[in-house]
Amino acid sequence: MMSKIIGLGNYIPSQTITSLFFDQYHFLDENGQPLQQDNATIADKLKEITGIEERRYAEKDQVTSDLGFLAAQAAIEDSGIDPETLDYIIFAHNFGDVRYGTVQSDTVPSLASRVKHLLKIKNNFCVAYDVLFGCPGWIEGVIQANAFIKSGIAKRCLVIGAETLSRVVDIHDRDSMIYADGAGAAILEFSSDESGIKSHISGSFTLKEQDYLYFGKSYNNDNSSDIRYIKMKGRKVYEFALINVPNAMKKCFDDSGYTIDQLDKIIIHQANEKMDEAIISRFYRLYKTPVPENIMPMVIRKLGNSSVATVPTLLTMIKRGELPQHSIKKGDIVLFASVGAGMNINAFVYKF
Repeated sequence: MMSKIIGLGNYIPSQTITSLFFDQYHFLDENGQPLQQDNATIADKLKEITGIEERRYAEKDQVTSDLGFLAAQAAIEDSGIDPETLDYIIFAHNFGDVRYGTVQSDTVPSLASRVKHLLKIKNNFCVAYDVLFGCPGWIEGVIQANAFIKSGIAKRCLVIGAETLSRVVDIHDRDSMIYADGAGAAILEFSSDESGIKSHISGSFTLKEQDYLYFGKSYNNDNSSDIRYIKMKGRKVYEFALINVPNAMKKCFDDSGYTIDQLDKIIIHQANEKMDEAIISRFYRLYKTPVPENIMPMVIRKLGNSSVATVPTLLTMIKRGELPQHSIKKGDIVLFASVGAGMNINAFVYKF
């Protein structure tokens, strides 16, 4: 018994943010000192390292649960189901609803509850709850939905990943240029055929690594020390990912029973183009085989890093035929993987 995806949807905000948006920002280092390079050079260097040219921001009147609702609506429409038949709504995010121009995170009621309300679901026994698991949150939600379905607790689940990272960035930190907003969602149900989740793995590395991504004060020492923003120890995250993610991916893939030549596509969290390429290279090196052409689709150049939304957004785009150089057909074997705050890693192997 396993679960399969029967519907996909995403919401990509319409507001495109280029590097010119940051031209007037006053970037500082962690000690509050001005960076030596001008902003154009900083933006070019960031593009060289991460691949990010543009990112999308939500409209001022939107919050994370609004984006999640729009993605959920699209997934429900794609699946053709009656939303009243959903047993679970699992919403992966990290910062709740943060209204434009404010700094307070709002998570009561849960974002999943808000989406259920917006969907006008009357079924009281459709359970709605949130998952906070860093960027791997959507994949973890899928793994949880799979467990519910395999155990017989649920027949059908909606898993959403949405974030508005533009609301929690320090405008004096150049890393603010990495982050973006967006949402993706999937409907899973019991599979009676060979398609579905074949294996999965999750891990939390917390002994020494828990603070590689964290909430910290602004680099501008004149700002309130009580207000916190998303912060990243970039080099630590990069090194951690390259050491640990390929091994986790290999364990997950080996557990699926497939051989490396049967793997058709890898959909990995869009965090950093160079880092993701290095992870894939190391993954294939573990099998002593070259990286196949077109194995890893990337959209980070135009969409930036929207945390939990990157994987379901990318999958939806591929299935809709929006990436001409990539496709997923029936019978294809796809490895999903993510890494993020926690530090958390997860992956699952899926047969379409």
